[in-house]
Amino acid sequence: MRRNKLSRLAALALGAAMLLSACGQANGPAPSGANPTATPAPADGSTPPVSAEPASYKSELNIAMTANPPSLDVHSVNSNITGGIGAHIYEPLFAMNADYEPTPVLAESYTVSEDGMVYTIKLRQGVKFHNGQEMTADDVAASMNRWLELSAKAKTLIGGSVFEKEDDYTVKLTVNEASSDIIMILASPIQFAAIYPKSVVDASTAEGLSEYIGTGPYKLNEWKQDQYVHLTRYEDYQPSPDASTGLAGKKQALTQDLYYRVVTDDATRIAGIQTGQYDIAEEIPLERYEELAGMDTVELNVQSGGTINLFLNTTQGPLANETLRQAALAALNCDDIMLASYGDPNLYTLNPGWCIPSDAQWGSDAGKEYYNQNNQEKAKQLLAEAGYNNEPITLVTTPDYSEMYNATLVVQEQLRQAGFNAEVASFDFSTFMEHRADPAQFSMFITSNSYNLLPIQLSVLDAGWAGLDRQEVKDGIAAIRSAASTEEASKAWDDLQGFLYEYGAATVLGHYNGVIALSAGVENFEYLRFPLYWNVTVPA
Repeated sequence: MRRNKLSRLAALALGAAMLLSACGQANGPAPSGANPTATPAPADGSTPPVSAEPASYKSELNIAMTANPPSLDVHSVNSNITGGIGAHIYEPLFAMNADYEPTPVLAESYTVSEDGMVYTIKLRQGVKFHNGQEMTADDVAASMNRWLELSAKAKTLIGGSVFEKEDDYTVKLTVNEASSDIIMILASPIQFAAIYPKSVVDASTAEGLSEYIGTGPYKLNEWKQDQYVHLTRYEDYQPSPDASTGLAGKKQALTQDLYYRVVTDDATRIAGIQTGQYDIAEEIPLERYEELAGMDTVELNVQSGGTINLFLNTTQGPLANETLRQAALAALNCDDIMLASYGDPNLYTLNPGWCIPSDAQWGSDAGKEYYNQNNQEKAKQLLAEAGYNNEPITLVTTPDYSEMYNATLVVQEQLRQAGFNAEVASFDFSTFMEHRADPAQFSMFITSNSYNLLPIQLSVLDAGWAGLDRQEVKDGIAAIRSAASTEEASKAWDDLQGFLYEYGAATVLGHYNGVIALSAGVENFEYLRFPLYWNVTVPA
């Protein structure tokens, strides 16, 4: 009976669009107290119903996450955990609504010149940063130009574009080339285009920001490394007048304090949600799904998450040899890898596509001949052709994400069986991210990556992600963005996905589902790429 329920949920989840692969445990202030006088307004801003006995709500929301964030600077770090926390602290000019449409947030409106090269963006007035200063065009221009410089995705897609101040509440964006996707790129939720105070931008260094200040509904109170990130309600927050929708619209900090607690151990995270120590637990191991699904005190949120992917170093080291990369792809048995990662065949799907398989425009099986080959003899033959001389192949990983870690161990064993001298180097999440970003420090790595609305936003296409810097990628992105029809754009993406496999740059291992556990009674929980906590309440 439960298995049937699980299968139905998994099937429904695979038709949905995005979930985070979020990240964090720990120690620190004791979990929540109650505020007996707190009766939050509904998230849609309507008048709350009259009640003879007003409900009381917790003043703290305790969220168990799987890793310590590597940074809270969303411009510079391509990490869901950074983006998920950052979405509560900072805001962009535009963000995705619940229908995945770019929607004004700190922008009020915009116009586009006839040639498509200049965007004039009017800003909302009266918006204040957490330091009390009003947001103006100086802050926006400084922040956006920094984002264009630091975000690999922004640089890949609209590098060379420039933001300038026109007046105190107007900025002008001159793009590098006309394209219909400019506002969607500005609204991308990962490594998003947050607006910081100009003073914070000016004081930033190569190491990052010295202060984390935004305009969002919550402000940073304390970050205790490897224990918790504490956000507290920003009392002077100026919400959008529009209804709450996805990452846009009216956001209300209905719970006074958010504690993102770093809980790296899966068993501890699950025990905490079972006992009520945590109100929400992210990244639930899927093999525990059926156990938790049978509990009256726990509710599970299951959605199709994205893809888990293997990236190969194409720039230096042994795998700069294309034939050697193809030998590695030939050795992979993706079913075994995904089973080790997710524990149940109902909770993953084998498919070579980098985008949602059911997406009529971007779903693609191009390169399928290189996917899930499970051919050890072919791998050994290609090793010989490549002149492989037992050089170490280093797979960097982190135990903070069990699906990535378990997949890495299986890939290591499959490569060894083919004749590779494969070794695993394991680090905490922050250190893993440093190694992943430096081609001198890895041969391969595995990450789980949420779906993107557009294939041009995929991390695999960013030269800063795994070092892939090929003209074929640049040409493919340009062909997609300049396509005259959806059919032409689809064909261009087919060609680019096929190149990724043929060149041996990376491979999808499979498509996964994600599970978040909520204590029964959690109200107004939503997600769009990240779990969204600004409208959430929990009865005391």
